[in-house]
Amino acid sequence: MLLRGAQGIAEQMLRPAQLLSGSFRQRAVLAETGHRPWPLPAEPWFMGQTWCDLLFAHWRVPAEELRRVAPPELPLDTYDGSAWLGVTPFFVRGLRLRGTAPAPRLSSFPEINVRTYVEVGGKPGIYFLSLDAASWPAVLAARRSYRLPYFRSRIVAGAEGHRVAYDATRISGDGPPARFEARYGPDGPPLSVRPGSLERWLTERYCLFTLDEERRIHRGDIHHLPWRLRPGWAEIGTNTMAMPFDIAIQGDPLLHFSSRQDVVIWRIRPADASPSA
Repeated sequence: MLLRGAQGIAEQMLRPAQLLSGSFRQRAVLAETGHRPWPLPAEPWFMGQTWCDLLFAHWRVPAEELRRVAPPELPLDTYDGSAWLGVTPFFVRGLRLRGTAPAPRLSSFPEINVRTYVEVGGKPGIYFLSLDAASWPAVLAARRSYRLPYFRSRIVAGAEGHRVAYDATRISGDGPPARFEARYGPDGPPLSVRPGSLERWLTERYCLFTLDEERRIHRGDIHHLPWRLRPGWAEIGTNTMAMPFDIAIQGDPLLHFSSRQDVVIWRIRPADASPSA
């Protein structure tokens, strides 16, 4: 298994031709929108990213445990009466602002997030309990631009084929300790994700929600093609990502793997702003 620090991963990923190809694929996702539950926003998108070697690890969690930590302004979304908590490690590649090329050494890094699901105004979305990245500029920019609980982590990670080794330790002084160490990858052929299935409910979400200083709800829209999921496998050695929220995740997680997702992201705006076009 190949292990690299965040800098090594960036050097491995960032060949100019690959960056240009990634930028084209990010823009190209706008050509397919029929799968979206609501139209694209009227204003131009703000940022493009490509997510690679992503693991969805989900645990069924009592809704009352999540209601203690999720803002009361954001109603929890449940599936068959159950709430879910996700821990998602992956690699960001080709991060760039609209109209610019990805900056070498700044546009690719490992990231891991802890998420649950909410619905506001008929729009199902994601609420992030925490996000960790091995890039201090990305952490600072996301905190300012998206009001998200981002933290800096020391992440040693790498991929050899579709076998990923991932070891993240939070080092931000303003965040509670958290660590995730695992090996993971795909474990089977692509899934046929049916409408109404749990897999679709967990992954096909086209916005995030957050609050501003006055506790007003803001929404950040996102667009990508339907997730191409495969069953996943994982050997999780350490996982304390939910401990800061006093949430005990127990049992084996539901695992899915996706090798790549190209996305475009809009700026956050008040959730009660004018509707999308």
